[in-house]
Amino acid sequence: MATRSIGSLFSAVPLAPSDAAFALTTAYNADTSPNKVSLGSGVYRDDNGKPWVLPVVKKAKSRLDADPTVNHEYLPIVGHAEFITAAQSLVFGTDDESICSRIASVQCISGTGANHLGARFFADTTQPKQVWISDPTWDNHHLIWTLVDDKIQQRVYPYYENTSRSLDFDGMVDVIQREAMAGDVIILHACAHNPTGIDPSLEQWKAIAGLCETKKLLPFFDCAYQGFATGSLDEDAWPIRHFLSRQTLEFGVAQSFAKNLGLYGERVGAFHLVTSTAADSVTNIRSQLARLSRGEISTPPVYGARIAATVLRDQTLFDEWKIDLQTMSGRIRAMRSALYEALRALETPGDWRHIVDQIGMFSYTGLTPAQVELLREDYSIYMLASGRISIAGCELFIKSLTLGTH
Repeated sequence: MATRSIGSLFSAVPLAPSDAAFALTTAYNADTSPNKVSLGSGVYRDDNGKPWVLPVVKKAKSRLDADPTVNHEYLPIVGHAEFITAAQSLVFGTDDESICSRIASVQCISGTGANHLGARFFADTTQPKQVWISDPTWDNHHLIWTLVDDKIQQRVYPYYENTSRSLDFDGMVDVIQREAMAGDVIILHACAHNPTGIDPSLEQWKAIAGLCETKKLLPFFDCAYQGFATGSLDEDAWPIRHFLSRQTLEFGVAQSFAKNLGLYGERVGAFHLVTSTAADSVTNIRSQLARLSRGEISTPPVYGARIAATVLRDQTLFDEWKIDLQTMSGRIRAMRSALYEALRALETPGDWRHIVDQIGMFSYTGLTPAQVELLREDYSIYMLASGRISIAGCELFIKSLTLGTH
C-alpha cells in the first residue's frame, strides 16, 4: 500500500533573521585570512586579543573550590540572597533599610534576562502604551520588547547627532516633552552608552530626571557597564542614585555583571524595581517577579552568583576588583588614544577626535555600512554595519595599521 505524504505542521515557519553580532562572529571565524581582525565582539580582551579572566575572579573561584559546603542545589526562585543584597548595594550605593525597603530585587539571567523580566512585568502591570528607546541603542532592546508585547508601540528618541558626533540632548528632550505620554517606559543607559560611548553630563541627567517626573514616565535603566565608563563604580552609578534620591520617581534597573566581572558566560544579573512606597507593595511586587521568573527559568544559575557574591562581600576582594576595573578601563582609554594617533599618523581622512571623547567599551566610528562592508570584503576587518567597534579588542588592529598589514 502506498504511503501518503504528510506535510509538517511546521512547514510554514519562516527563517528568522540572524543576530547581527553573532553572525559577524561566525563570518569572522570562517575567514581564512591570516590578517583578519574582529572589532565586533562586546567582550574585553588583553593585549594579545585573548579573553582575560579577572585575577579577583580567579581568587573567588579558588575559595569556592576549597569550600566543602558548596553544592549544586537549586537556588530560591528569587536567587542567591547574598548576591542580591550585594548587587543592590553596589548599584544604589546604600544599605539604609528605609531606602532598601522600597526596592524589590531578583536575580536574573544577566542583563538580557533582567531587561526581559522588567519588560514583562511592566507589560503585565502598568501596561504602557509606548516604550521609548534611544536612537541608536543595543539591538536587543527592540527584540526584547517585541517578544514581550508587540502591541506596545516602540518609539525612538534622538540620542546621537551624526554631524557633531555628540549627544543630541536638545532633540531628545524636545521629542520626549512633546510626544511621550504618562505611563510610558523610557529606557536609559546608566553609563557607557551602547553603541555610542556618549553619556549625558550630570546636569543633563538632572534635567532628564525632572522630565521623567513632569511627564510621569517610568524610567528603566540598563546598567551593563558599571565601573567600565570612568573606572569608578560610584561615578558610573551616579544617574541611578540621583533618580533614587528623587523619592517621587519609580523606576527599574537591569543590572549585569558580564562586563565588569568578566562573567560573560555565567549570566549573572539582577532586576531591581524602585517604588515610592515600602512594605506590602514591595513584597507583592517581588512575589509577582518571582512568579514570572519561575515560569520562565524556574530558578537562576548559582555558580556565577556565588563568584559575584564572594567578590562583592569580601572587602579585600572588593578592593582588588576595583583595581581590576581600573586596569580594564585604563587600557580601554589607552587603546582609544592609540587608535586615534594611528589614524592621524596615517593621515586618514576625517576628524577622529570623537574616538577619544567617547567612553566605555565601544566607539561609534561614524563609518557607513558601505565602508564597513569594504573593510570586511577587502581587508578582513570585521565590525557591525553601524560602524560600532569594540575598543577593548582593537590592539591587533592598531598593530596592523602601524605595521602596514592593512
